[in-house]
Amino acid sequence: MSRAAPFTIGTETIAAGERALVHLPIASLYSHDAPLTLPVYVIHGRRPGPVMFVSAAIHGDEINGVDIVRRLLRQRTMRNLAGTLLAIPVVNGFGMLQQSRYLPDRRDLNRSFPGSATGSLAARLANIFVTEIVARCQYGVDLHTGSSHRINLPQVRANLDDEETLRLANAFGVPVIIHSTTRDGSLREIAMEQGIKMLLFEAGEALRFSELAVRVGLRGILQLMRHVAMLPASRSRRKLVDPFIARSSSWVRAPRSGVLDMRVHLGAKVGVGDVLARVYDPFNLFEDEGADVVGEKEGIIVGMTQNPLVHEGDAIVHVARFKAAENVAEEVGAAYQEVLEAPRLI
Repeated sequence: MSRAAPFTIGTETIAAGERALVHLPIASLYSHDAPLTLPVYVIHGRRPGPVMFVSAAIHGDEINGVDIVRRLLRQRTMRNLAGTLLAIPVVNGFGMLQQSRYLPDRRDLNRSFPGSATGSLAARLANIFVTEIVARCQYGVDLHTGSSHRINLPQVRANLDDEETLRLANAFGVPVIIHSTTRDGSLREIAMEQGIKMLLFEAGEALRFSELAVRVGLRGILQLMRHVAMLPASRSRRKLVDPFIARSSSWVRAPRSGVLDMRVHLGAKVGVGDVLARVYDPFNLFEDEGADVVGEKEGIIVGMTQNPLVHEGDAIVHVARFKAAENVAEEVGAAYQEVLEAPRLI
């Protein structure tokens, strides 16, 4: 059996069969010159194999992924790893300190790739991530939650027009997969340009832990690592779910400003003309009967606002379009219930 060559990242070299925490320097805080680094947990297998990164908190307030990474690193099966896992639980440490999506320079890190070694703080952090992480990998998983008081049903987003990426998305084993093109300046865009196959996992909401989201994400990453032969096959007889694929999705928006009375729930099937919510004026309760928010397409609710205070045009319900939407809703609900009822992995 061949032994893996040492793995180098930053100024550190990790021998086969070893693990390490590598701190990549980013910048210092302006208070007492306190340094802030990009923490990279490296598990370097004894045997050669692919290199995969798993990243979380690119948006500093999206923290479900932090716990997914924590549980991933504690899995006993990592002792049998072939290849190398680079796990980054907190990419945007600046944002996490402020419980904010953004960096101190008010930039969205996930619109700043590939970055620049001499640019803004966001550009420099993006550049370090690309040169030290992305450039060393063949696969990647980026972990996100809903933003701006929004919650997302656990889902994988990926470019499904790429056949290998589609296979990886299916192997992840999440019931809902949504075709999603890349956005300018995103991590997924730069990864694709460099030939790296990457999935984006969305689940839950900002500044909240969701046990369902964490369990689904952890299971998915482990299944993906087995699929690319980084981990041995599972002994479990549990059948992988057959995912439902949505080629398109859209937001239903508030027809007026006011207070939102939601009538549907995450994962529900909705149709054209269904009343999804009602918006009413809290300063005119005697006369105002409210305005209905009406479904425009048939599909499944994969995201929704958690803030009942809305302005006209605000996004309220995110609907993904599937064939046989009613069956999808039933099977997705059952699949996620099975995840919650199964023994916790860690």
